[in-house]
Amino acid sequence: MQKRSYSFLLVPVFCCLFSTLQSQSLTMEREEIITLTPDWEGERFPDGRPKVPDDILKRMRQISLEQAWSVLRGAGYPHQYEKGWQNINPGEVLVGRALTAQYMPLRSEIRKHHEKRGAEEGRIGDMVSWPIDMLNNGDVYVADSYGKVEDGPIIGDNLGTAIAAKSGNGVVFNGTVRDLDGLMEIPNFTSFFRGSHPSYQQQMMLTGINVPIRIGPVTVLPGDVVLGKLDGVIFIPPHLAEKVVKTGELVLLRDRFGHQRLREGKYTPGQIDARWTDEIERDFSEWMESNMDDLPVPREEIQELLKTRTW
Repeated sequence: MQKRSYSFLLVPVFCCLFSTLQSQSLTMEREEIITLTPDWEGERFPDGRPKVPDDILKRMRQISLEQAWSVLRGAGYPHQYEKGWQNINPGEVLVGRALTAQYMPLRSEIRKHHEKRGAEEGRIGDMVSWPIDMLNNGDVYVADSYGKVEDGPIIGDNLGTAIAAKSGNGVVFNGTVRDLDGLMEIPNFTSFFRGSHPSYQQQMMLTGINVPIRIGPVTVLPGDVVLGKLDGVIFIPPHLAEKVVKTGELVLLRDRFGHQRLREGKYTPGQIDARWTDEIERDFSEWMESNMDDLPVPREEIQELLKTRTW
């Protein structure tokens, strides 16, 4: 029996794939970012990323990773934390809105395509600098360079200086950096990365900017709030940022009150560690009202909290 040729069926498939590649851009469309972040109801950047207010970012700095993690887990986000980082400034805190980038091992035909599209879109220089050009003040450049060490660093002190100048922040890189001594001299460049190496990036390519990326067990979306301390980083969905801050501030106040009363000997550890009685709750409210201007929480937030107090 004569064999039939089905090559004619493959033509539309190849044409479709070719058309997709030809039209593919490095960045997601604004509408797609909005679709992926439907619970955010606030302001957005022109690119569609949620723009969590600066005040929330400022207050986020004093929230512990444990407090943030607890809120996110309770809200159904149990995979937002990654540990085991090197921190360029271990005593400092990193907070900002994520601008994401995805790197992959080189496929020359894909890199050539993206370089051509980049030129058409007016991008300047090597593609490793393209995400940096898009940074806004308050952003954190979050990149997955798949943990590559030798020939893996995607920034040194020159690009690090540019990042700090545009964003006022450091970076989170699932990969390596170079010129570590120079990076450590950059003010406000608290950064988290897997290691350092004297080489520079080779046989790599940028495949996406402001796209979902994987950092360890975490799926990071553009606009997520980054909170980094010591050797841990947590990525907070923007619609939960305010809840994380307000919950964390309440815990902070209760801890401060509890520690003070323990030092004074007014209550026992068993009383403070257990569910507070109405007497302790009243004492806590009076303490907040009396110390309102000396506490690490905005006065108006404490006043709002006092309005809701019942016991």
